[in-house]
Amino acid sequence: MTNELVEKSLLGTMMEENYLVLDSGIQIAFFETQLHKNIFLSMKDLAVQGRSIDFITLLTTREPAELGGANYVSDLRRFANPARFDEYLDIVIDKWKKLETAKILQQAIMEQWPIADIHKALDEIDSDHTSDELRLLDDYLVSQYERPFIEAPDMTGISTGLQSMDYLLNGFQDSEFIVIAARPSMGKTDTLNHFALTAGLEGHLPIVFSLEMSHKTLSDRLIASTGGYSRLKMRNPYKYFPEPQKNSWMTSLELLQSATIRIDDRSGIKVSQMKAAARKVIKAQSDKRPIIFVDYLQIIRPEEGTLNQNQAIGQISADLKAMAKEFNCPVVVLSQLSRAVEQRQDKQPMMSDLRDSGNIEQDADVVCFLYRDDYYDRDSELTNHLEITVAKHRNGPVGGFTVYYDKDTGRLGKLHDSNRGECTYDHS
Repeated sequence: MTNELVEKSLLGTMMEENYLVLDSGIQIAFFETQLHKNIFLSMKDLAVQGRSIDFITLLTTREPAELGGANYVSDLRRFANPARFDEYLDIVIDKWKKLETAKILQQAIMEQWPIADIHKALDEIDSDHTSDELRLLDDYLVSQYERPFIEAPDMTGISTGLQSMDYLLNGFQDSEFIVIAARPSMGKTDTLNHFALTAGLEGHLPIVFSLEMSHKTLSDRLIASTGGYSRLKMRNPYKYFPEPQKNSWMTSLELLQSATIRIDDRSGIKVSQMKAAARKVIKAQSDKRPIIFVDYLQIIRPEEGTLNQNQAIGQISADLKAMAKEFNCPVVVLSQLSRAVEQRQDKQPMMSDLRDSGNIEQDADVVCFLYRDDYYDRDSELTNHLEITVAKHRNGPVGGFTVYYDKDTGRLGKLHDSNRGECTYDHS
């Protein structure tokens, strides 16, 4: 039996036994043909919504041609074979494993991986996609016997550099997918720079994927934030810098250099390309704890075969979460909010404003919104106030707080009654 017929049998069986779509552990990557990927993706969308999956409902999910046509979908029921579903699924998975193994070996040769890394990657093909492999809870419980008698660190995550945020999140946690969302010009990139600089100066490994801004522009922003320089004056520091700022220039550059921030400014790259680039850096700096930043989600290029924007963003969101788990590090991603914010009297962002896909809300472990009152009201008394709201926190509390934000230098810091922020990067 050819792989095409096996895949048809799986799809036909899932049309009869709808529970198998979510309970079988089958993944879109297991299918070879794009047509079958489309059909399974439509089945999965219906299953997630709690709707029945049949000939009629499938054809309502997208253009019939994208599913092979009405006759093709109807014909799938002829191949249904619930009794042999597990056997056929094993055939498809075995074929997928062989293809993945070939890809890993090819990549390992090109990038000259160590033998240990090759073995680990090959082992993960089995461990990551075996639906019946369960871990015994006892193994973890044994390691926890002395936990109440050993002093734990005040914070287990990577510090955000903002006391209130660290209190809520306990820092950025490993394996978590964190979304920082706002409308344009709210300070998203400056917030990301603050987090990256804080992490770097604390000895961690910040990796920044800047899809929108060039390496030079982002670097200048980091210099301005580190030294507290006006970005406007930095266009001609010889002319506009006072002597004290000229004298502090080298010190600021050396401090920024010590943060060892890695920047990849390729536009329109895919998550798979980010993973490949990050993997090299993490291997080379294995003594440091990595944290990945992405600016921003909506301009990441989807993998081939994605049909529409909603599905593309949904897949990208899932891939970013998977990257956080694979590298066991925080992945902090900026995201645009929809224009619906501008049409309301109350401009405070809400979860439904996340643009293009509900998958972002579903996949993210943490969702934070940024808001500046003085952006919408020029006469606002809340000048240089940046409100940060933790709207979703899978493993802890939610809440909001306000920090000082200097739009001229890009600095974030503690808010004082005098409306001046204190944000210095003295980690000597």
